[in-house]
Amino acid sequence: MHPAPLPLPSYQTQGAAGLDLSADIEQEIMLAPLQRLAVPTGICVEIPFGFEGQIRPRSGLALKYGITCLNSPGTIDSDYRGELKVILVNLSNVDFPIRRGERIAQLIIAPVVQARLEEVEALELSVRGDSGFGSTGR
Repeated sequence: MHPAPLPLPSYQTQGAAGLDLSADIEQEIMLAPLQRLAVPTGICVEIPFGFEGQIRPRSGLALKYGITCLNSPGTIDSDYRGELKVILVNLSNVDFPIRRGERIAQLIIAPVVQARLEEVEALELSVRGDSGFGSTGR
């Protein structure tokens, strides 16, 4: 017997940027410290060309329990048609239970601009130049 379908992802408030994604699992999963797992959401999407989906952590899970998303933000290309899965990791030192229907991540839909690459002999000079990590201060 399969469990009842979960509700569609939704915005929790009028000003929310992200749709909450829920764990579509049949039984509770324990996520051990430093363990990572692709958690199914039961959702497939068709994102219009010129947009992408971004999977982002939920701040409450990150702050209170040390649960976050790896590969964050995860990108969902407009031509992907498979089930969305969230790569969760437990950065705490205790097991974390994931329950069916629990909100585990956010889905942001954002515009994308595809670049046109052009090979050149030299780049234009800038004030920063090739100064890298930390070069503008802490």
